[in-house]
Amino acid sequence: MTPLKRRIAELIIAVGPIPVSEYMALCLFDPDAGYYTTREPFGAAGDFITAPEVSQMFGELVAVWLYEAWRAIGSPMPVTLAEIGPGRGTLMKDMLRTLRRLDPAFAGAATIALIEASPRLREVQKETLADTSKAIDWHETVASLPEAPLLIVGNELFDAIPIRQFARTADGWRERMVGLDAKGELGFYAGAASLDPSLLPSDAKTAPDGTVVEAAPARSALMQTIADHIVVRGGAGLFFDYGHLQPGVGDTLQAMRSHQYEDVLANPGEADLTSHVDFAALAATTRASGLRADFTTQGSFLLGMGLLERAGQLGAGADEAMRERISSEAERLAGPQAMGELFKVLAIAHEDVALPVFRSRIDQPE
Repeated sequence: MTPLKRRIAELIIAVGPIPVSEYMALCLFDPDAGYYTTREPFGAAGDFITAPEVSQMFGELVAVWLYEAWRAIGSPMPVTLAEIGPGRGTLMKDMLRTLRRLDPAFAGAATIALIEASPRLREVQKETLADTSKAIDWHETVASLPEAPLLIVGNELFDAIPIRQFARTADGWRERMVGLDAKGELGFYAGAASLDPSLLPSDAKTAPDGTVVEAAPARSALMQTIADHIVVRGGAGLFFDYGHLQPGVGDTLQAMRSHQYEDVLANPGEADLTSHVDFAALAATTRASGLRADFTTQGSFLLGMGLLERAGQLGAGADEAMRERISSEAERLAGPQAMGELFKVLAIAHEDVALPVFRSRIDQPE
């Protein structure tokens, strides 16, 4: 039993079963034993690999998009270039290198900000970015960013924000709770809180008992904060995550440790907990604020930004082994059987801004 599992069990004994959202928050962000506060999750030696760690091409193409978005909003200065949930800082490092080559004046004048609440991860990011020769500001929340137009990117951010789950029972839709069985083991149970049937996706109306639906008010609240900043001060946002474009039913909560899936209740604090992102819900929040919200898949985005052309440039003059490596990286990032279809991209900006790649609003839900 992990130390955090023991403490969660003691909490349940004291107050009763806890919502899935609280369990997820404890597992990920507990100050003493939470996953993101105590572990190094990224890379081959960690528990999962994100797109920036797969290849420098990801960060390069994202940087080009953000630069073109800046031009599309009128090239304002001052401007803040921010990453939220920056992991080890790899994406920002690749973006800054690219922007210095693309437009040294822009790279030199833009305010660079990383939004990171974890003190441990901040130290990792400082080490990664130590040789960038660019002043970087760290922030705990979006609210403390400068009062200037904002270009913001987030990669695999929303999937780690805690969700609520509701399961259909004979008594209706009840909140899914984490409790203890007779042997003291963690398990899922139906709670007292119910879900308003009007909030259910259409395919849940006739779902059998045991069906799970998920809601993520904390994700919508974060998107609202970002959208509010852009509404008032201008800018654009780009967010990558795995998930779905239309609301639906199903339990997507999962645990990942050492690149393998495991029981989400098995090792609290020692495995990454995530769930699929409902991009339609994020888009609804954005549009309610008066901004446009455009979708595509990660594969379509990267190919539209010139992934194959960039791979060809990197492979020119390289030996066969390097060309194969670059080709493999491109396939992993954009291939339909890899990250290309599973991962989606959401871009937000004011309605009159023509965003790169998203001009035709391809792959949009109705």
